[in-house]
Amino acid sequence: MFKFLLNRCAEGHQLNEEQAYQAMDLIMRDQVEVSQIASLISMMRLRGESIEELVGFTRAMREHAVSIPHHMKGVLDTCGTGGDQLGTFNISTAVSFVAAAAGVPVAKHGNRAVTSSSGSADVLEHLGIDIQQSPEAAALALENKGLSFLFAPLYHASMKYAAPARKQIGFRTIFNLLGPMTNPAGAEHQLIGVSGRQHALKMGEAIRRLGTTHTVLVTGADDLDECSVHGSTQVVDVQNGQMDVYEITPEEAGVQTGLLSDIQVNSIKDSARLIEDVFAGTANASAESIVILNAGVALYAANRVESIKEGTLRATELVKSKQVMSYTNELRNHREAGSKHA
Repeated sequence: MFKFLLNRCAEGHQLNEEQAYQAMDLIMRDQVEVSQIASLISMMRLRGESIEELVGFTRAMREHAVSIPHHMKGVLDTCGTGGDQLGTFNISTAVSFVAAAAGVPVAKHGNRAVTSSSGSADVLEHLGIDIQQSPEAAALALENKGLSFLFAPLYHASMKYAAPARKQIGFRTIFNLLGPMTNPAGAEHQLIGVSGRQHALKMGEAIRRLGTTHTVLVTGADDLDECSVHGSTQVVDVQNGQMDVYEITPEEAGVQTGLLSDIQVNSIKDSARLIEDVFAGTANASAESIVILNAGVALYAANRVESIKEGTLRATELVKSKQVMSYTNELRNHREAGSKHA
């Protein structure tokens, strides 16, 4: 079967949704050679991955993923694709704290650094915030603290069969787009940063077909996989079975413009420090603005506000009043208390 699918791609055809599902299912079951996986994803990259392929791959990957046993409604994820090569601090991780401080249940899907100097797991560890080691612990953290971190390798163990092929070819493939579409908590609301506007359009349509309550995909200036404050941002807004595409500027969203260089870091330590500075009110204006802007969009995606501008106003209140800093410190204290009684 896999050779047949490979041959179709070699002849210039795209896979339909069911064929893509079958291909990913075989990969996840360790029934495909590394060279075959590398061939398939390379051909897809060269001609461009289709929406049907994204949907089929996502369906199979979700079926093979471990789910967390929670009962929360309105769960939000702030996972992005990465890969913009711009070296910014962990903005989506900072945004997850703001959203959780606003009372939104957040299941933050993420990993260690792959294409950046600091992955979400890396910076959380440096901040002294617990990374849950089991689905049960993640469910408990989500229900009791309003925020859990879902370490991707723990929930997508079958991805190890694709890892050698991805490592060998070394460039972005369809797998880079799948992570944000396969949240283990089944997040009904998402803010997804996407490096590449065309990728965001394809992912948005795939998510619309798969079903979502409200997902917002953003691509900033210079293909930043966040809303940007140094230029405009493409927004792909998916809700009520519809997909709208529009541009926003920092000014329209009610935040200050900023400089890309002010939000770039070289290490996990620098990223963690900048997040702390934003919450303490001592960060540069660009860093504060970009967290508030993206948090505003996250609150909009979570349906806690009616518009992005209303979201940035709420996010500003949370940051300026130090509510986010207090919430983050509570997470740290909880971990410290737990370790003392371990």
